[in-house]
Amino acid sequence: MITLSIDAMGGDFGLDATVPAALDIIDRHPQIGLILVGDARRIEARLAAAGARRRRRLEVVNAEQVVGMDEAPATALRKKKNSSMRVAINLVKDGRADACVSSGNTGALLATARFVLKTIPGIDRPAICASLPRMDGHTYVLDLGANVDSPPAILLQFGLMGSLLINCLEGVANPSVGLLNIGVEDIKGNDTIKAAAQLFKRSSLNYVGYIEANDIYAGNTDLVVCDGFVGNVALKATEGAAQMIMGAIGEEFTRNAATRGAGLLAKPVLASIRRRLDHRRYNGASLLGLKGSVVKSHGAADATGFRYAVEVGIKEVNKNLVSNIENALTDLPDSDTLPA
Repeated sequence: MITLSIDAMGGDFGLDATVPAALDIIDRHPQIGLILVGDARRIEARLAAAGARRRRRLEVVNAEQVVGMDEAPATALRKKKNSSMRVAINLVKDGRADACVSSGNTGALLATARFVLKTIPGIDRPAICASLPRMDGHTYVLDLGANVDSPPAILLQFGLMGSLLINCLEGVANPSVGLLNIGVEDIKGNDTIKAAAQLFKRSSLNYVGYIEANDIYAGNTDLVVCDGFVGNVALKATEGAAQMIMGAIGEEFTRNAATRGAGLLAKPVLASIRRRLDHRRYNGASLLGLKGSVVKSHGAADATGFRYAVEVGIKEVNKNLVSNIENALTDLPDSDTLPA
């Protein structure tokens, strides 16, 4: 049986999101066990309210502290050793859990996971990787916020890890990889991007060249690589645009009696569009490069969104993602031997 540890207290909604999501996962996946980490008294009360029959394959581990969403990573690492986040990650290190899922403070999660689990040999920095929707499926993008300033050698490591993730999780033998840039011409971009392009061209990756932001959603590149600053902006812009579009559609179809009638006729189509643009379906980002599986959920995720993040963790464990990346990167050259 696969077991995941859940930072039950993390995120903007805490137990309001994590406990319902956990119960949903238990109902959907007969071979999955969950360990809910946090204020045991409050967690037990939520589970009791849901009914004792739903306690199967659920364990509660007490953690007395909570990492605040605005807390400095260094502070969380030094002073919150009994936080729900830290304990949940410790369970992965100790072998009691196969993966950890948290909606908590991104910086604290990265710092804690890196300190507790360590990085895979050959990897200097973990990266956040997730999928974003496109017309005919989805595109993986990394880094989405772990590293705001990444030199060319680190971007190459991101490309290798992301390619291995797609190969492992999606079964794509030779994923196409592009570098996010302000244009597709060779003369475009800053010195870092240009130097990274040279490394990508000499690597074993199926490198297709520069990718513009619109190609994330309209193109056919499997993986787009960028530094965390740019990647996080792209991610948040995607979520905001999707919410704005759905809000505008809703306003127009409720403007008057005629548009409300049209809305009723178009209801099946609108439901389909809403589902395709629902950013919750793409919640759950992999922290690649660690000696253990850690999934970061959006801090503002509700129960549905958090459930999708847990699904990502289940898929990673089922596909042995961490072992596959570790084995494939055995001969990765040290970043010190590559151009900065």
